[in-house]
Amino acid sequence: MRNIIGPAFIFCCLVTTVSGQGLPTATPEDVGLSSTRLQRISPVMQRYVDDGKLAGVMTMVARRGKVVHFEKFGMMDIEGNKPMEFDTIFRIYSMTKPITSVAIMMLYEEGHFQLDDPVSEFIPAFKNMKVFNGTTENGIELVNAKREMTIRDLLAHTSGLTYGWGDGPVDQMYQKALKQIFERREGTLKDMVRKLSLIPLIHHPGTAWQYSVSTDVLGYLVEVISGMPLDQFFAERIFQPLKMVDTGFYVLKDKIGRFAANYRPEADNPLKAIDPPATSRFSAGQPTFFSGGGGLVSTASDYVRFCQMLLNGGELDGVRLLGRKTVELMTANHLSSYSDSFGRKGSGFGLGFQVVTDAAESGQLWSTGTYRWGGAAATAFWIDPKEELIGVLMTQLMSNPYPLRPQFHTLTYQAIVD
Repeated sequence: MRNIIGPAFIFCCLVTTVSGQGLPTATPEDVGLSSTRLQRISPVMQRYVDDGKLAGVMTMVARRGKVVHFEKFGMMDIEGNKPMEFDTIFRIYSMTKPITSVAIMMLYEEGHFQLDDPVSEFIPAFKNMKVFNGTTENGIELVNAKREMTIRDLLAHTSGLTYGWGDGPVDQMYQKALKQIFERREGTLKDMVRKLSLIPLIHHPGTAWQYSVSTDVLGYLVEVISGMPLDQFFAERIFQPLKMVDTGFYVLKDKIGRFAANYRPEADNPLKAIDPPATSRFSAGQPTFFSGGGGLVSTASDYVRFCQMLLNGGELDGVRLLGRKTVELMTANHLSSYSDSFGRKGSGFGLGFQVVTDAAESGQLWSTGTYRWGGAAATAFWIDPKEELIGVLMTQLMSNPYPLRPQFHTLTYQAIVD
């Protein structure tokens, strides 16, 4: 099924779907991009749909504060026979993490803590944590943590917490303790923290980078410090000020018709439906567990507003969430001398974002200083301060085996002519 949309139609849709939320639009040439070269995005994304690898996909590019490309391809729900729409709602999973990181840094700016304060000052259960030190004939060996985990550790994923994705003994403890909370969104952040405090850390705080539930702990920290549930803090302090009208921890009943299905490639079916919109846990009403690490749904139009706020140094449309220096600190590399995030060349990690430390070493076209992240269903964003460039990619495919993200990067950057 082909769904290539002409530039005139795209611009019309931009005016009605994006500019209505306050983000202006422009032609690519207005901001130093080539329309002809930018149109190379379309056939590559369409090919994924035509080949049955993706149900649907959406791409958005903004430069110098203006959206210049917004295209949709394929279906948001194959089984429901619903085409992708510009206001489709997606599970953004770990693209939640930068939002939680912004929330805690807003509280940092208010003077509630210093980044190197121990987490236990606010969450006493994390005092005197043990660290996994190997296995013995009698079980596992534990040692005292060399120092306490700090709030900076949580932001940079150097806390010693993990996700439990491996097959080691600590991973197995995580899987047993957190399965119900994360998969069914039952319990609360307080329940999660209590369970985590009983599991040893996988490494000493500050000694290694380990992608983890650290950002979920940050979500609880937001609750403890602000005295507000995380969903309320997000709504009142971030989403409403930024006019992110379709972002939240669940899909409202009157919006379920705009909610995409989620898929996963399997041996006998490259697009196996695993989470239909009508029966999704994201459609079951307000949860009690607000995952700061991966619990949000959003739209491309909403998320580009969040990105533009960061690119502007913490402000959008006269509303300031963060100071410029705070954004600079968050988007600097905090990993020091140990492993960069996921072993990716030319990159490190800041306070909530992967950071490109050497564009040449990374092997991609973006600039040194670009910061980015993605979600488990193959969503992604990047923000390039040097080029004043934002990219947002939305689709719904778990365990994505395709080079979708780097292709979108290349197809966008090759269109820069000024």
